[in-house]
Amino acid sequence: MHLKQLSILNFKNIGEASIELSPKLNCFFGKNGQGKTNLLDAIYLLSFCKSHNMAIDSQAIRHEADFYMVQGQYDIDGKEQEFYCGIKRRGRKVFKRNKKSYEKLSEHIGQLPLVMISPADEALIREGSEERRRFMDMAISQYDSSYMQALVAYNAALQQRNAMLKQEDRIFPDEIYEIYEYQMAQHAEEIYRKRLAFIESFTPVFNDFYQEISGQAEQVSIAYSSHIERGDLAAQLAEVRERDKILGYSTRGIHKDDIDILLGEFPLKKVGSQGQNKSCLVAMKLAQAEFLKEKSHQAPLLLLDDLFDKLDDERVANIVRLVSQENFGQIFISDTQLSHLEKILQSLAGDHRVFLVENGQISHYQA
Repeated sequence: MHLKQLSILNFKNIGEASIELSPKLNCFFGKNGQGKTNLLDAIYLLSFCKSHNMAIDSQAIRHEADFYMVQGQYDIDGKEQEFYCGIKRRGRKVFKRNKKSYEKLSEHIGQLPLVMISPADEALIREGSEERRRFMDMAISQYDSSYMQALVAYNAALQQRNAMLKQEDRIFPDEIYEIYEYQMAQHAEEIYRKRLAFIESFTPVFNDFYQEISGQAEQVSIAYSSHIERGDLAAQLAEVRERDKILGYSTRGIHKDDIDILLGEFPLKKVGSQGQNKSCLVAMKLAQAEFLKEKSHQAPLLLLDDLFDKLDDERVANIVRLVSQENFGQIFISDTQLSHLEKILQSLAGDHRVFLVENGQISHYQA
């Protein structure tokens, strides 16, 4: 699978663009704030039906415009497929495959597997557990649609329970709580099993990539923790129900799961350098890409935004060597310096294209 052509209209600072892409390597360079990340985000949008860094769809509409449109022509197993995403201000987002709208956007997830590495992803290492749960959810949902369905159902029951907990002026019978707690427990078991299986399979691949990037310099590991390990979730929720009423939210459940990333015996986010944190992030995403290829039987698109930031030359060279292997598919790399990209091009053989991004305009660059 690869993206052949990308068309953009009024997406963030990109007014209008249409580019033909290399099936292997595409490089984008330009100063900060010119639109490189926005371009990669448009590709991300076509895979996940949402922006990588904007929660509200309408915020991605270019200033003074009334709508945005992103369209991609893909080659999937030798067949051309068209995907379209558009939204008007105060309107509903429309997502189509071959001019036919999806009934549910969740039906599209996994059709165009993709892994993106960006500076914003550093929250995966440094911030709270929500980012690391999101990492697991995004990885598993791309190859297991039943996982996403269970996650949606769990979150719906969780929201209902939380809504009841917050209503201090109204008392709900225990039987009502038990309905939603049973639903949460039922779906939590499936989610937990699949997260645990993912981490067990993912960890050795992650370790191998980190060793390659760091030059065998450090040892890392991942540990998964969940309230499900304490026993039946419905019983746990009943036990803490009165306390949860005081707090106004549910304190037990798989929405509190976390993965601990360790450097040696210590939490990476506390003892790791910037380079070690970035190396860990890249290793996790490359491992995710390899894992997705194994599960979906097609190499995901790989988006590397500002790859060189906070990494020394040796680690960058190791990453470039890794992504040059045949098991990786189409790659998109952005950087502020053309010289950085030229180093990559010297290392990677095969087809490639280079683009200059300036003031939201994208042009094919030829040295």
